[in-house]
Amino acid sequence: MYNGVKVLDVHAHPRVTVASDAFLTRMLGVNAPAPPPLANGSSQQPGLTDDDFREAIEPHVRYMDQLNIDVQLLGPGPTRWMGFIEPHLIPTWTRHVNDTIHKQVELFPTRFVGAAQVPMISEAPDLSSCLSEVDRCVGEYGFVAVYVSPDPAGHRTTPAMHEAYWFPLYEKCQAMGLPIIVHGTNTQDPRHRIIPLGYFMEEYWASQFLAHGDVFERFPELQVVISHCGAGLHRHPPGDRHLAQKDLSRNLFYDTSAYDLIFLEAGLKQHGVAQSLFGTEAPGSGGAPRPDTGRPHDDLVPVIAGFGFLSEDDKIAIFNRNPAKLFPRLAEV
Repeated sequence: MYNGVKVLDVHAHPRVTVASDAFLTRMLGVNAPAPPPLANGSSQQPGLTDDDFREAIEPHVRYMDQLNIDVQLLGPGPTRWMGFIEPHLIPTWTRHVNDTIHKQVELFPTRFVGAAQVPMISEAPDLSSCLSEVDRCVGEYGFVAVYVSPDPAGHRTTPAMHEAYWFPLYEKCQAMGLPIIVHGTNTQDPRHRIIPLGYFMEEYWASQFLAHGDVFERFPELQVVISHCGAGLHRHPPGDRHLAQKDLSRNLFYDTSAYDLIFLEAGLKQHGVAQSLFGTEAPGSGGAPRPDTGRPHDDLVPVIAGFGFLSEDDKIAIFNRNPAKLFPRLAEV
């Protein structure tokens, strides 16, 4: 809570059991799809029971309590996306990832709301093959958003986010009122091997493609959230020709999952309060303690609360009102 208002976090990833991800190893070994182990709901297999998942998830919930986070929007983690595996395995693996997200929501329904991974295949003509999984996750699981990777195969061969490849998914999400969350995934670019999890610039490029292209003219009700505060900032002043000279305030948003305080402050100022949604990725990459406070870097409620350039109304908008506007279910659980 923040001053009596629920803190709604739009950026989190699920906790899973070791046995859950062992399913991928077996499937890769035989190079053939297999029935996902959670396909029928609860499993009695060792390591995959509700008790096993509850034990894996409880530390996540305790960490949220430590950080004063009331509810999180839970979507697929970037290191479990696996968009570079054989295309015929991707739909089965994606279904399993969504089953694990649903399991965490099902076990802690007042703390989590689900967002779906979709079975993106970079070489496909378009994303039409993803639509049935969107229907399943919304219809069966009540998920409220769709995660996408700008380059799921990691080879920079996926069409950019303003191209027609994406249009079937945009049309579907607009019709269903589902915001899209953009999060980078593991790159296969050999130049990036020296950089741990070197996929973040894909998020910045995605924001540029969406801003400069005609996506929001074609799909005026579509809403897109860029993770990690957009992963980069503009270096040009407003009005410069290098920036898209159009009003994106109804369509393009950014979460606050950025741990360098200078970057986070600049991101909030550049994107504006109305387009900023509270997000932490907690627990995740921000768990190391800050030298000055000893608190983890992803403990962002006191950080944003302490920014003097934000009014009290601004802070409540970021923590609660803006996330609830895009994802009403977060405020309802």
